[in-house]
Amino acid sequence: MTGQVRGVQLARLLGQWHALPGRRRSPDYAALAGTVRGLLADGRLPLGVRLPAERELAEALRISRTTVTAAYRQLRETGHLASRRGAGSWTMLPGNHRVASTGLWTPLDDREMLDLGVAALAAPPQLLSAARAATEDLPRYLSGAGYHPTGIIELREAVADAYTARGLPTSADQIMVTSGTQHALDLVLRLALAPGGTVLVESPTYPNALAALAGRRARITTHGLAADAGWEPDLLLGSLRQTRPKLAYLIPEFQNPTGHLMPASLRERVVAAAHAVGTDLIIDESFVDLSMDGTEVPPPVATYDRHSRVVSIGGMSKPYWGGLRIGWVRASAPQVQRLAAVRVGVDMASPVLDQLVAVHLLADAEAIVADRRVQLAVQRDALLGALAHRLPEWRVTVPRGGVTLWAELDGPVSSALARAAEEVGVRLAPGPRFGLDGTLERFLRLPFTLPAADLVEAVGRIAAVRYDLDRAGRQRWREPAVIA
Repeated sequence: MTGQVRGVQLARLLGQWHALPGRRRSPDYAALAGTVRGLLADGRLPLGVRLPAERELAEALRISRTTVTAAYRQLRETGHLASRRGAGSWTMLPGNHRVASTGLWTPLDDREMLDLGVAALAAPPQLLSAARAATEDLPRYLSGAGYHPTGIIELREAVADAYTARGLPTSADQIMVTSGTQHALDLVLRLALAPGGTVLVESPTYPNALAALAGRRARITTHGLAADAGWEPDLLLGSLRQTRPKLAYLIPEFQNPTGHLMPASLRERVVAAAHAVGTDLIIDESFVDLSMDGTEVPPPVATYDRHSRVVSIGGMSKPYWGGLRIGWVRASAPQVQRLAAVRVGVDMASPVLDQLVAVHLLADAEAIVADRRVQLAVQRDALLGALAHRLPEWRVTVPRGGVTLWAELDGPVSSALARAAEEVGVRLAPGPRFGLDGTLERFLRLPFTLPAADLVEAVGRIAAVRYDLDRAGRQRWREPAVIA
């Protein structure tokens, strides 16, 4: 069991769950059940959590208990809920579903799905030659046990050299290799954050980072990003000074999901403010290599660090391939050793063969990354063109790098749109996945990592279901006073 969700909490997550205009054929109990399934599908409601009692949820939603009873019955029939008399009802994974590459639920028969829920590219052609070269290097490691908690020296040196080339002198002793960037974040949180500690994050932000923080029972405060401009310097620095969090998790390079790039002046001020209030910064650099349109990336945030307040994390998933589970932490040498001690109780070490593959890919980084930038620019422009043609009322700020667009929709329908799109073979990541407590319903993340033709097709399907959602009454949507 992962705990219990109270009626008021679930009500906030459900948001505008009622059947939308144009879909009034569905009764309220079916709309309620469908919205709960949507929360389960996109990870906002975890497996094994106990739902509120029928009467409690009915009171929180201000509806009849009969509606909730019928919704729970439908969820049991579809395999999303298990109930035991006197003990309650728990969420569960239906037998005809599996856990997808995103970590979320998906039907077993979704192989033809156009998946816009995951923001990652297919492997580059250079991967095969790198893998062959790595197998030739492997024999020199076979006489040992194969456990390298901080990573093999060749890879640590290659990563350190990449930081040095960006203007941040780094030694191999300051690098720890991990099993992906998410693993790097998890280890840093294990070391630096006690259960219940306060953490400042951007809103919106990376959903799996929120999941990792929830796993540490962190108290999360947010700094809202402007859809068109990103960070508001005075508000961000004010949040640091007022809340004095133990940690702040930031994505300054082509922020996920908005694509914003933090200017150098703000990076320096953030480091100074963090030092003044005793906050450690976790800087996620997953997208730092993926600039486009000749955009110059500012110096790393750690360039401005003089007090070991900045821990940088990154990895191979975005510029290279998600199937190569290689990430890293850059920190002070003593911090790296403390992280290694924490790691031994988790997974011992990353696979040697994967690390050798990474060494060869990084040796060819200039060519690989250049190809990726060209590919992503073409796909981004195809997605932007399709949106302008089919959904011109949506507002999108063109990102100068990364792999995602952050679209502001014409109504707070993100979750409903994601459920409808699934029915026509398109998987979406609705805005609330990237925030807290059901906010961001007016936004949608759209990665441009699929081939251009697939992106155009996906937008056509999304447009069709969007117009169907409220063709009986678009005027019913109200402009929100505040976007969280």
